[in-house]
Amino acid sequence: MKQLIDFIPLIIFFALFKFYDIYVATGALIAATAVQIAVTYLIYKKIEKIQLITFALVAVFGGMTIALHDADFIKWKVTILYVVFAAGLTISHLMGKSAIKSMLGKELTLPEHVWAKINWAWVVFFSVCAVINIYVAYRLPLDVWVNFKVFGLLIATFVYTLFTGLYIYKHMPKESK
Repeated sequence: MKQLIDFIPLIIFFALFKFYDIYVATGALIAATAVQIAVTYLIYKKIEKIQLITFALVAVFGGMTIALHDADFIKWKVTILYVVFAAGLTISHLMGKSAIKSMLGKELTLPEHVWAKINWAWVVFFSVCAVINIYVAYRLPLDVWVNFKVFGLLIATFVYTLFTGLYIYKHMPKESK
C-alpha cells in the first residue's frame, strides 16, 4: 500500500503533462506530494526523512519552474535528489553508520563487507542516474525527459533493487535462507 501511495504523485505528474503541460503537471506534483505526505502520516503515523527531502525539492524546484515559467528547474530536481541520496549514503558510510544497513539490518544479518558493497553500489547507481538525467534533460526533448523520469528511472531503480536483493540473498547466512 505504501509503495502505491509513493507513486501517485508521479502518475499524476505524468498524466497531466500528457494532457496539459509541464507547468500544470508540476503544480499538481507539488500538491500531490503534499497530500501524499499527509496521507502517509494519517495511515502510518510517521513520515520518512526521504519523503520530506523529496517534498522540499519538489516544492522549491517546482515552485521555481512555475514562477519563472522555466522547465529546467523541475528537471534539476531529479539530479539534485539523486546527488543527495548518493551523498547521504557516502557520508553515513564514512561515519560508520551505513544508511542501507540501518534500513535493512534489522531484518538481515550480513557481513560488513557485503553492506559496504551494497552501499557503494547504490552510491554509484544514484550518481550515474543523476548524470544521465542531466544528459536526457538537456540533450533530448521535454517529453522524452518526462518519459525517462517516470518510466526509465523507475524501471532502472526496480531492476537495481532486484539485483541488490539477489546479491543479498547470495550472501545471507545459510540458516536464514
